[in-house]
Amino acid sequence: MATDIVAQLADSLAKTGVEEGELSYKDQGRKLNDAQSVEDMVKEIQDFEGLQALRLGGNTVGVEAAKAIAKALEAKSEFKRCYWSDMFTGRLRSEIPPALNSLGDALMLAGARLTVLDLSDNAFGPDGIKGIETLLKSATCYTLQELRLNNCGMGIGGGKILANSLIQCHKHSSAAGAPLSLKVFVAGRNRLENDGATALAQAFQLMGSLEEVHMPQNGITHPGVTALATAMQHNTGLRILNLNDNTFTEKGAIAMAQALKHLHSIQVINFGDCLVRPAGAKAIAESVAEGLPILMELNLSFGEITEEAALAVAQAVKDKDQLKKLDLNGNCLGDDGCKALKDAMDCMNMADVLGSLSDDEGDPEDDDDDDDDDDDDEDDDEEVEEELEEEEEEEEEEETSGNQMSTPASAPRPPEISSFLSFPSPDKLLKLGAKRALLVEQQVDVSDAKQTAEAFLKIASVYKEENNDVKNAVLECVDAILKKAFDTPSFQSYNFVSCLLVLLGLIKSEDKVKPVLVVPGYLHALEHVVQQDYFPKENVAVLEAFMSRGSKSLESCGNARSRLQSTLRRVRAES
Repeated sequence: MATDIVAQLADSLAKTGVEEGELSYKDQGRKLNDAQSVEDMVKEIQDFEGLQALRLGGNTVGVEAAKAIAKALEAKSEFKRCYWSDMFTGRLRSEIPPALNSLGDALMLAGARLTVLDLSDNAFGPDGIKGIETLLKSATCYTLQELRLNNCGMGIGGGKILANSLIQCHKHSSAAGAPLSLKVFVAGRNRLENDGATALAQAFQLMGSLEEVHMPQNGITHPGVTALATAMQHNTGLRILNLNDNTFTEKGAIAMAQALKHLHSIQVINFGDCLVRPAGAKAIAESVAEGLPILMELNLSFGEITEEAALAVAQAVKDKDQLKKLDLNGNCLGDDGCKALKDAMDCMNMADVLGSLSDDEGDPEDDDDDDDDDDDDEDDDEEVEEELEEEEEEEEEEETSGNQMSTPASAPRPPEISSFLSFPSPDKLLKLGAKRALLVEQQVDVSDAKQTAEAFLKIASVYKEENNDVKNAVLECVDAILKKAFDTPSFQSYNFVSCLLVLLGLIKSEDKVKPVLVVPGYLHALEHVVQQDYFPKENVAVLEAFMSRGSKSLESCGNARSRLQSTLRRVRAES
């Protein structure tokens, strides 16, 4: 009896969550393809009196399933909060807009008044934004307070559509006597670039109600940063501003410093990895010193800041009695500069506020003061922006619409990824951390069979049978890129196998491709791959045939080759 009660309680907690009127199916990993697959969910939604919130994240929802859920929501007039992040994994891009349209139409029909709309980690691109465009312009969103679209791959086009939708919503809601007063906006890792950021800045300036803005990793350079800075001046209640990992350069940093003078309620400023440089850091320091009485966190890490500018920042925070953290790591202070900064903070009894300086880049190679060399700074700014534009063009080519599978949106390439894929090593792979599979997946164009085969071999080259951490990391990354490849309808699996056999020196290529030096890790990884559900079983026989040939390229891998042959025979027999 006690066991039954505990089970019922656990089930109830899993579904109802902690917020009032909330029904949760979060992270249940359910594949919801059709109406039948959501029958129980639909009934629970229908039976839930006063439903205000629904969590669907961590499942994958198809068009027909979305329609069935939407039908149940049509009668929920008290509905307020949509927690719908990460609910389209593995879906075709073409499936997502109609699914979103169905859900949005239901909320409008119900007369719901939303306060939270969270669609983060749904890589739906610009088409996904079109799927919520009508909803965002409707009366259902006049009351919206939080809009979370992190890691959705919106791109410039999606950013412009979103900005126009918010502007129209504000216009219509103002006419109705209750202007849209959005408080939280989250859109990191969306490749908005300057045009997307500038369009959104117009919407932000119009609303003037924002309290939190999170837009890290969007490829925004100083023109977009300047537009955002202008908009932020009109949002005087702003508490958190996170623009981490965009490229301010001095021009953008100085513009943002001017904006900070208007933001007396700001508590958290994250301009880390934004290349603010010494002049930008000094301008920000001046704004901090003149105001920002309740500042709690200031992040200016990895910005090419030198000792003099860092000390100016330290002096600027001396009277900020609510400051909890100052991050100046990864700059160009040198040993003496780091010591001077620590001493300065210690003298102000703020040593515990200063973050680690373990990643300091050391003294600049050129002793000339960056502040006094405007021409060099402008040249550097142009070089940085040109490099960024080249990366963005490459990423844009990778982005496709229609039948591309939905996966987390790619971001500007972390240097660790480029380094690993150029010169693989076990240590580099492990240093990529828990998100290594996602990071590697984002950098491989799986529409290209040859590139996919090459990436597989680069990852597999560091395989170590005796090191479980490395082995698991290799297999995790291999699974990520190959599952994505084989799940893509346009991917030709036979071409992949052919390219792999060419690179392994088992067949000759008309293009005279130079084979790699085969190492056991290639075959160990391949042994794992052929046993996975994503690997087409019709290719097993092809691999078995070539592995059975007396090839010199495989002579150094006797044990690994024997294991692979045995596994191939078993898999073929079972299929």
